Amino acid sequence: MAGIITAVVIVYLYLFMIAPRMTQRGLMKPFLGTHWAHRGLHCIEKGIPENSMKAFRMAVKEGFGIELDVHLTRDEKLVVFHDDTLKRVCKRPGKVEDMTYEELKSCYLSGTSERIPLFSSVLKYVDGRVPLLIEVKLPTQDTKICARLSEELADYKGAFLIQSFNSLVIHWYKKHRPKVLRGQLSSNLVKSDRSPHYLLRFCVKYLLSNCYTRPDFISYKLQDSHNLSLWLIQHLFLSPVAVWTLKTAQEAEEAERRFDMYIFEGNGWQSV
Repeated sequence: MAGIITAVVIVYLYLFMIAPRMTQRGLMKPFLGTHWAHRGLHCIEKGIPENSMKAFRMAVKEGFGIELDVHLTRDEKLVVFHDDTLKRVCKRPGKVEDMTYEELKSCYLSGTSERIPLFSSVLKYVDGRVPLLIEVKLPTQDTKICARLSEELADYKGAFLIQSFNSLVIHWYKKHRPKVLRGQLSSNLVKSDRSPHYLLRFCVKYLLSNCYTRPDFISYKLQDSHNLSLWLIQHLFLSPVAVWTLKTAQEAEEAERRFDMYIFEGNGWQSV
């Protein structure tokens, strides 16, 4: 009998840990079925780099939602850029958080004439014509970026969602902006040997950190999506799930069968 009670308690605690927020479920309905252009509708072969104004213009033209990434510069400007460092995209040293926006203005994206855009410029251009899926980059424990992002979005009339791998971001929104729809990004993070600590990566992989963040949706890597916690969140708690990053028609077809929102790039939505 004691063993049965222990098992029941463990299952209850596990379900409590992974449970998403369910009170805002109705507000997620307009986003279900959305196809998000990953870092904009970019194609470097056509001179359209990722997270560029050109890529965002193409996404709006085609009617796709836009997934993008935001960092906070040293002088507290929100810029749209994916990597922590400039090496891959701009072919130069330096970290975004260590540079001012004036310094970043001299950086060009992937050998084109496109530069790192301000987040405010993207908001002004998109102007609610397509929804935004905003990934918050937080390489440290300083959540100042959350307050700055919230300020810039305060008067924005368009639809948007917030997501992040870093649970500190999702918790900040839970505590300070509970009306904002928030999502936990995840994948098989335990394969990584990078920081943060293995235990934290384990908790995010299996969505045990949901007890701290209570996200409204989950955004999971398609190749890692056969995960018990994710299955339970989707089928027991009926939480929406987005998958990333779809690069082939076959991946898009699988995603459409199994999930609710689709983050794609290149040929990842030819089936539509």
